[in-house]
Amino acid sequence: MTDAAPAAGKKPTDFVAPHPGSQQMPRWDTGELIDAPGFKLRNILGLIGPGLVMGAAAIGGGEWLAGPQVTARYGPSLLWVAAISILFQVLYNIEISRYTLYTGEPIFTGKFRVPPGPMLWVVLYLLLDWGALAPYLAMSAASPLIAIFQGELPKPNDPNLAMLVKIIASGIIAACAVPLIFGGKIYNSLKVVMSFKLVTVIGFLLFLGVFYSYSSTWLEIATGFLKIGNVPVIRSEDSNGNGVLDPGEDFDGDGKDGHIDIVEPLLPKTVDTNKDGVADDWAKDAQGNLIKFEDSDKDNIRDGANVENIFTSLFTKGTLPQMDWALMAMIAGLAAIAGNGGLTNTPISNFTRDQGWGMGHHVGAIPSMIGGQGITLSHVGCVFDVNAESLPRWRRWYNHIVRDQTLAWMMACFIGVGLPSILSVGFLPRGTECDDYNTASLTAGGVEQRVANPPADVLASQIGLTSIISGKSAGRFFWGCTLFCGFLVLTTSMASTIDGFIRRWLDAFWTAIPALRRLDISQIGKVYFCLLVGYLVIAFGVIWSPISPAGVFKIATTGYNFAFAISAWHTLVVNTTLLPKELRPNWFIRIGLVFAGLFFVCLGVMSVLKMSGVIK
Repeated sequence: MTDAAPAAGKKPTDFVAPHPGSQQMPRWDTGELIDAPGFKLRNILGLIGPGLVMGAAAIGGGEWLAGPQVTARYGPSLLWVAAISILFQVLYNIEISRYTLYTGEPIFTGKFRVPPGPMLWVVLYLLLDWGALAPYLAMSAASPLIAIFQGELPKPNDPNLAMLVKIIASGIIAACAVPLIFGGKIYNSLKVVMSFKLVTVIGFLLFLGVFYSYSSTWLEIATGFLKIGNVPVIRSEDSNGNGVLDPGEDFDGDGKDGHIDIVEPLLPKTVDTNKDGVADDWAKDAQGNLIKFEDSDKDNIRDGANVENIFTSLFTKGTLPQMDWALMAMIAGLAAIAGNGGLTNTPISNFTRDQGWGMGHHVGAIPSMIGGQGITLSHVGCVFDVNAESLPRWRRWYNHIVRDQTLAWMMACFIGVGLPSILSVGFLPRGTECDDYNTASLTAGGVEQRVANPPADVLASQIGLTSIISGKSAGRFFWGCTLFCGFLVLTTSMASTIDGFIRRWLDAFWTAIPALRRLDISQIGKVYFCLLVGYLVIAFGVIWSPISPAGVFKIATTGYNFAFAISAWHTLVVNTTLLPKELRPNWFIRIGLVFAGLFFVCLGVMSVLKMSGVIK
């Protein structure tokens, strides 16, 4: 696939394109399926496609915001929720690409072909896709940028903080639009940006993890992905009441001196800030910290956060654990966007088309507004005749997609969840809590302390690296690097989120709306630009609303859970009704998509119940 206009498909005279589903959508064109590239190590870079772009984009809000919040309080024992989410998303990504390989159309267009027709699905998915309009990534990215320029983490009681976050977040949103306007094929621009992000962030986190973290932390995180059934609870460390810390009871690792954490009770609000006769805030200590609990050991961390396994509890006690719902919305948010999440996965099928894979070879790509001359996108997909000659080619393309998603996307997701967790698990005291504004910046302080005074048993000390990189100045430098990585992760993910939202809707409308089908195919770049402007207007409106960054995150990710569930089930319908029988998914894949939807629906319901106050 080149940047020139797409080649016209070779149309066999004896093959007429089918026209399944809604007759409101146009009939497909026909063409010949080209062969997939051979899998050889010497051309491995040329084989990497959508998995790289979306894998780098996946290192974003879930990994840098929700992940550290959950692991700092409960350790890595709840990472199994993210692992299940990623595995379900891999299956979904492969299945939406299955449709694109056959038709050259993105999955959204395929969904519009399902009866009763496009208008119903437009309304439904616009309602489900509102989470992508909430710029929580840009609002969260403002925090590390403020910290870099101020030389300290933002103080939540600073009356000017909220305004400063809004101003900076607005600038970030505007900057994210730049790579979407220039550079020819938008997919290529994103590929360059995401490659830089992947190398920079992963390289920095690997350096910190290898030289300044303990090997036990790596093992703890790796096994955390496998601890299926662990849930957050509130209980003391001495679960059997024998007065000593037995193996496994020292949850936060602070009991080497025999100290046993008890449950420190929460305190009620006692301050009436608006003078209405009702207490609506907590008192503050001499340092300005809110006094929310009885701090028995004076460590400013509430003890009592712990984990328990559902299956173990049922087997030994015959009852379910009493869950701690305090971070349920954040845990659900971690699952929702560990990987991509919501409808933000759907651009993988668009990128499959833009890469020229399968029948995308005949369809084209979306050009940028400036520099995209000569790049066009057909209004209609292009399918091939399934026969003894084309079926082996199809299988090779499908295997190509599976490799791309498992070797590039899935691995990037697990690395993207695990490495940021090293900062919170290894460098922060267990039980650390974040506020609405410092989530993206909190781990920087732990990094600074560890690099400034590395323990004798970390690799950096053992090989003499501390003589080169240690001390107060080095700690401060790595503090700044950590903040920059947080800023880079969130802003680049914001750019891919914007493009993903516009791309899925533009691609769908380009085929579904008759008025747009009458436009010349060279005009799609201008339509993309108009939708980009509209997106920015809405995003600015959300930024300047009274909702905090954490509030926007919880609201957005709750919608992501429901959106992914509906999308997974709808994809199953598309691939089992619109595709020829020879190309449809097997029963194992169909069952997997059903369970994927159920998993995300359950998380979404729990998040809604927590945010609405039904569960405490």
